[in-house]
Amino acid sequence: MGVLKKLAAAAGLLAAAGVGETLYFYNRTMKRGNAKTERTTKMSGTDWEKYFPLMEERKGYVLAQSHRDVYLTSFDGLKLHATYFPGTAPFPKKAVICFHGYTGEGLSNHIAIADYFLKRGYAMLMPDARAHGGSEGEYIGFGCLDRKDALAWINWMIGECGEHVNILLHGTSMGGATVLMTSGLELPANVKGIVSDCGFTSPREVFTHVLNHMYHLPAFPAIQGADLLNRKLAGYGMDECNAKYEVRKAKVPILFIHGSADTFVPCSMCHEIYDNCASPKRRLIIEGAAHAESYYKDMAAYEKALTEFAEEVMDTENGEADGDLESRNMREGSV
Repeated sequence: MGVLKKLAAAAGLLAAAGVGETLYFYNRTMKRGNAKTERTTKMSGTDWEKYFPLMEERKGYVLAQSHRDVYLTSFDGLKLHATYFPGTAPFPKKAVICFHGYTGEGLSNHIAIADYFLKRGYAMLMPDARAHGGSEGEYIGFGCLDRKDALAWINWMIGECGEHVNILLHGTSMGGATVLMTSGLELPANVKGIVSDCGFTSPREVFTHVLNHMYHLPAFPAIQGADLLNRKLAGYGMDECNAKYEVRKAKVPILFIHGSADTFVPCSMCHEIYDNCASPKRRLIIEGAAHAESYYKDMAAYEKALTEFAEEVMDTENGEADGDLESRNMREGSV
């Protein structure tokens, strides 16, 4: 009996440790207020300080353009916030919706690339993801819930700009996963193209990678426990929506961008999602770029790829349908 009691006590300690590890991981990762930008920045491994002067320079121009706060109510009753730049035309022909990354905010995270889009005549919408910025919510959606919010913002943009507007979706990191997961939904015909910058497959897979390769910890039981908690508290499983499966249903052309030196969301995830993508696709790998650094690391290559992609998918005046893209430059293409 003494041995059995000791084994039972040890099992109890292990179970308690597992519960403690799960709660610690979940509260730090999935809940608003506990998920810290500083921690995310450190884990990403990107040296952002060297890009601050560029961001400040572009911030002046961007904020001088006409813009306003806009709101909508999500499918589950949250008040969501975005910043909207209408551009110069009363009814713009082209618009972009930009989705930010984990612990970020719409406007602040897109200051640099907003310069690119606004100077090219786009109307621009920059939502704050649920549980971020000016949007309500306690639990982070990690693309799984955010894709439903993205669809609501797409419909908002059509209502604002008119039924003939052509829309490009752009997302970085969690935002990249969001737009890839959105690709599997029935989208309005106005959505002409999707750009995913360092998007991941699913929260379960990216957190498993972080625990295994950055913290050298096993994913069990933290991930499994967090999955159970998240189903109960946030309403979705951590592998319930996986970008590599959603793109198998995609009909809209997709441009994949990733940094070869990304240790936070490994570049292998980009290749895996790309290989599963059913729609016309292109891929740009920026050599030496860390997480979410691709635009800054090689701005010329990034903007060239964006411009070429947008010219193809957003051009509806030359009589060429989106379905013809695969017979052009986008057949299993890399740029």
